[in-house]
Amino acid sequence: MNAVEQLVLELAPPPAPTLDNFHVGGNGALLGALRAALATGGVFYLWGPGGAGKTHLLEAMVAAARAEGRHATYVFCAGPVSLPAQTRMLALDAVGNLDAALQIAAFDACNRMSAGNGLVLASGDLPPADLPLREDLRSRIASGVVMQLRPLSEEEKRAVLAGRARQSGLDLAPGILDYLMERYARDLGTLVAAIDALDRYSLQTQRAVTLPLLRESIRLQTGLQTGLQTGPQ
Repeated sequence: MNAVEQLVLELAPPPAPTLDNFHVGGNGALLGALRAALATGGVFYLWGPGGAGKTHLLEAMVAAARAEGRHATYVFCAGPVSLPAQTRMLALDAVGNLDAALQIAAFDACNRMSAGNGLVLASGDLPPADLPLREDLRSRIASGVVMQLRPLSEEEKRAVLAGRARQSGLDLAPGILDYLMERYARDLGTLVAAIDALDRYSLQTQRAVTLPLLRESIRLQTGLQTGLQTGPQ
């Protein structure tokens, strides 16, 4: 792997998720309710499509609680996981993936947190009534604050990407954002990563950010990722 290939793969790590660096869009009321939940506790469920920012918000809430000196735990509910017996905040990401035993533990955690002014945060792709969970857990989740997380519009995503480019000192040629929006996954994290990769590739090659450079960067990334996925196991 040459220096340019290595540079494209080693993207600068994104900043840690916080409530302040979440791209709000039409979710101002939801963000305000999350901030309030830090003080009030209880059960809070947010739902929306993949890529809308659910993981960002749960991790940001855990970070905010820890900054206040509270014990807080983030759990991604896929595969073998364990739920802590003692914590002041429990964030259950993709709660619909919990197995039968963990659903019982999550139900107990909701009751325990509510009784002790703790906070259970949960996220999923579906509203509570449609979650593939035990009826008692679905009802417990639905009894708290339930809010829908709305993904950014295309124009809002364009504004975020343009702002990211400005912060990096990138002078984007016309058509760059159109090309990215048409060919990359529409979730914001992937699009921002593409801007970061393009920035570093432009610096390494000492070339202006044009459509040919973007196409070359994408071809390089795609080829490398394919090679990594199909290489020796």
